Amino acid sequence: MNKTINSPQCRDCICEFNRLEEARFWARIMQEHALFIKLGLPAEEHELREEAEDFILIFKELRARLDRVSRLEGDLLRDLIEAVKEFIEFKAKLLRILIQCKAPPGSNYPLLLDHIRREAMHFLELLKMPVPKDPLSTLLREEVFWIRQMKEHIEFMIHLLDPSERELLEVLQETKKTFSRLLETARDLESMDETRPRHFNTVIRFTENVISNTMALRDLKATAFELAKLCELLSIVSTPLLLDHIRREADKFLDEMQLLLPEVIRCNSTLKEDNFNDFMKKCF
Repeated sequence: MNKTINSPQCRDCICEFNRLEEARFWARIMQEHALFIKLGLPAEEHELREEAEDFILIFKELRARLDRVSRLEGDLLRDLIEAVKEFIEFKAKLLRILIQCKAPPGSNYPLLLDHIRREAMHFLELLKMPVPKDPLSTLLREEVFWIRQMKEHIEFMIHLLDPSERELLEVLQETKKTFSRLLETARDLESMDETRPRHFNTVIRFTENVISNTMALRDLKATAFELAKLCELLSIVSTPLLLDHIRREADKFLDEMQLLLPEVIRCNSTLKEDNFNDFMKKCF
């Protein structure tokens, strides 16, 4: 029997993220953001570099605490929220400085600072409200967020590679076009979902396309990381860790789709039950 959002099986159709696992993932991302900021700051910006180093140590210590607990609560949760808030403001301060031309930019693009500020804000939202309202709206919101991040990853890679890496640059340019189109469509679908349709099969077809393209991008990032480790990539990438960092974020996006998509199929589509498993195998 097909199920709709109003059927008894789907009245409580809510996907809950594991807040502790989210915190462990994002705390590492925040620590690496602080490192990348420090590496990108001009050598003469001593105070800003020291602030970045402080955040490296803060998130390193928080990661150690997260690894020792089985639940995220109490002082640890409060300390984590406070650290993320302070880091968001630090990123915003750096961005304001660059926008107002009050300091030399180093190699921290303004868009890069805004990019990682958005990720910190996303993390903060998960810490404060870990239970999404419903699978469909959550999936579309996550797709809009992550597709934008993936598109910008591609743009950063294009600007960091040496012009002589022509073949890889050509692949990246075509991939950028694909993700630009996907982002436009994701925003359109999210807007349409505001009308609260009983089912929205188009989102499932679109998500299959998103998953396929994200897998290809993830593999491309992984290849670039391996080449950088072997000193076989001409670029101004500050550390190969940056390429592994964005590869892990692509895997995180895919993990979220694997969590949310089954619930969307179950509660927001007219796909038949016997098609469900075949569809999921095709995606993952």
